[in-house]
Amino acid sequence: MSSAAKVIDALAALAQEHRLALFRLLVQSGEAGLPAGVIAERLAMPASSLSFHLAHMERAGLIRRTRHGRSLIYAADYAAMNGLIAYLTENCCAGASCVQPIAEERNAA
Repeated sequence: MSSAAKVIDALAALAQEHRLALFRLLVQSGEAGLPAGVIAERLAMPASSLSFHLAHMERAGLIRRTRHGRSLIYAADYAAMNGLIAYLTENCCAGASCVQPIAEERNAA
């Protein structure tokens, strides 16, 4: 996820509470993903709303869809997620290592 347009699309897709919850659920579910019905049940979301949000996330390149028989399975696209994180943290902390100070800050709290 290197182009600014793709990054903007991904961030815009995540900037909505239902889609953010959806993406977090799919990230937590692992590579196998979840059937649409299970996602709707876990998020307590009507099927029509879920379809809208899934399509939006798919267009943004954050999730992928596969068909297993009659079921549609959705999973987070980890490569896209990692690309987005890499883009956001490129040249982090003016090139200085910021991982150690953040870890120390958490331990101090």
